[in-house]
Amino acid sequence: MRLGALLAAAAKLPPGYRYGTNRPWTIAAQRMNPPGRQRRKVFVEPIAPHEWKIFRGDTVEILKGKDAGKQGKVVQVIRARNWVILEGLNTHYRYIGKAGDHRGTYIASEAPLLLRDVALVDPSDRKPTVVDWRYTEEGEKVRISARSGRIIPKPVFERKDGIVPEQWKDGPKDTSVEDALESSYIPALKTFEEEVMEKMGLIESSRPRKSNWY
Repeated sequence: MRLGALLAAAAKLPPGYRYGTNRPWTIAAQRMNPPGRQRRKVFVEPIAPHEWKIFRGDTVEILKGKDAGKQGKVVQVIRARNWVILEGLNTHYRYIGKAGDHRGTYIASEAPLLLRDVALVDPSDRKPTVVDWRYTEEGEKVRISARSGRIIPKPVFERKDGIVPEQWKDGPKDTSVEDALESSYIPALKTFEEEVMEKMGLIESSRPRKSNWY
């Protein structure tokens, strides 16, 4: 289960919730879906998770719209609406931070594109192509370009700090997985203060004051 779907399930979204470009648990999404308001239902062509062929980090080409023919990198995927957002493409301008006499800041914002309006770019010739899922002799599921027959590998996940978890190598100051998962705590029927005093060799001679904790 994806993180967005997991958090959405934990938030118990209403039946008529309308997905947008904002995460369901953010204030912006809650403002677009106020309690007691039923927004117009949006019909989305269902696509099975195993049939989804475009992922964040892929390079695609726009087939329709004002930026048709341009290629860009996918920075966000919203499967609930069959949307992809490209970096710096299909932009519209809007004001943000408007308050009182301050008119706000004029910024460019990327608008989502439907999945059918973009095509994956074949790295061999930098042209859009139709892709299919196939299995290699080793049993690995890969994307194959229908035109060139070459494998288009899935993009690696890169965090905001630029680290790719699959390519990360532990350094001398990094904690190993075995040390992080090692259980070093031994439960005992003692308070934290009593455990500290026992390790330091301190003996409490005074009698504790009687208290009715219940």
